[in-house]
Amino acid sequence: MNTLRIGAGAGYSGDRLEPAVELAREGELDYLIFECLAERTIALAQQARLADPQAGYDPLLAARMRAVLPFVRQGSRRLRIISNMGAANPRAAARCVQAIAAELGLHGLKVAAVEGDDVLAVLRAHPEWELDNGLSVGELGERLVSANAYLGAEGIVEALAMGADVVVTGRVADPSLFLAPQVHAFGWAADDWLRRGRGTLTGHLLECAGQVSGGYFADPGVKEVPDLARLGFPLAQVDAEGHAHITKVAGSGGRIDVATCTEQLLYEVHDPSRYLTPDVTADFSAVRFEPLGPDLVQASGASGSARPERLKVTVGYRDGWIGEGQISYGGPNAVARARLAGQIVKQRLALTGVAVQELRCELMGIDSLHGSAFGQAGEPWEVRLRVAGRCATRECAQALANEVETLYTNGPAGGGGATRQVREVLAVASVYLPRELAPPSVHLEVCP
Repeated sequence: MNTLRIGAGAGYSGDRLEPAVELAREGELDYLIFECLAERTIALAQQARLADPQAGYDPLLAARMRAVLPFVRQGSRRLRIISNMGAANPRAAARCVQAIAAELGLHGLKVAAVEGDDVLAVLRAHPEWELDNGLSVGELGERLVSANAYLGAEGIVEALAMGADVVVTGRVADPSLFLAPQVHAFGWAADDWLRRGRGTLTGHLLECAGQVSGGYFADPGVKEVPDLARLGFPLAQVDAEGHAHITKVAGSGGRIDVATCTEQLLYEVHDPSRYLTPDVTADFSAVRFEPLGPDLVQASGASGSARPERLKVTVGYRDGWIGEGQISYGGPNAVARARLAGQIVKQRLALTGVAVQELRCELMGIDSLHGSAFGQAGEPWEVRLRVAGRCATRECAQALANEVETLYTNGPAGGGGATRQVREVLAVASVYLPRELAPPSVHLEVCP
């Protein structure tokens, strides 16, 4: 195979579906990749699996598969799908895909689940290990919910070699999802750090989907993006050396140029010369982008060196409760009434003995992001008060939220549109472990 066409079908769990369908239908792709996991996403998925052993995978998996599976065998092309939508339960996700394939009459479809990232049992066996927040595994005790290692491309490559049409994984590093088909197609060696570094650059550029094609980029009057409502997701055409052209489906909205690619290159990169992944230590310090035409950019200059010996593990644990209430004030003197309302809530929490570990009291649109350091140009005629606090118990969090709602009839004039919510805090931390403690495994089944 001389070139490979890889499309980005999602950049996070709740991403839009229509651009992925557009890519599957018109992108002439070899692979469509759905990147849908964040640090807290998989911890929440682990909670869902604890409640229901058949749950724990991405809630949009079924909708996405129903939309794109019909393109897997369209004409003479062979579109293959890779995704980390397996989240905390790749095996159950694979069964879901099989069921949908059967509904669509896609007999003989091969679906693989890549597992091995769940290392909770490993961590429990090492209570002395210290997390990056200073707590030890033992100190977390029963609050520990999940521990998932960032696997690399190996398991996906194995699944593709077994003929899988669809591969669903748990926690795999984002660019590894895109690197795997390149390694499989071009036969790059495990220590081919140069090409793996180049392939990781392609993965990093595509992993957030619409970000590189103008989403999260547009700023009216500063950085214009055409037809943003019809934003198209990006695709890469990659050759056997790992050189890539970044583009999108002709006629789709958005833009792909040097500026959008540069912003995405810097996204979540601490040290461009040492971008650590499970597959390679990538070096992006010499990356260059060259425009080749409308919405067509050549990416070059990436390299790499030996991969890290340890894998990063995201640890999820219960860390109390948050109670939150909001209420709006409008008309003349709205800001003063909202500030008074916030002071009242603080005083009532103290009077009733509600134990709050952290408390935020802010006027959204005025000081919720930047505090009081930036002055207000003029008096707004509407403002929304938000009070949120972290508490050790659900009861305290509920009491905090209730105090905001009671401002309706027990606070300043004109309050309305009050809302309240209570949610458990699922915090995340990190630890590193030897990669041999998290070997990937592949389970393949063929749809009847």
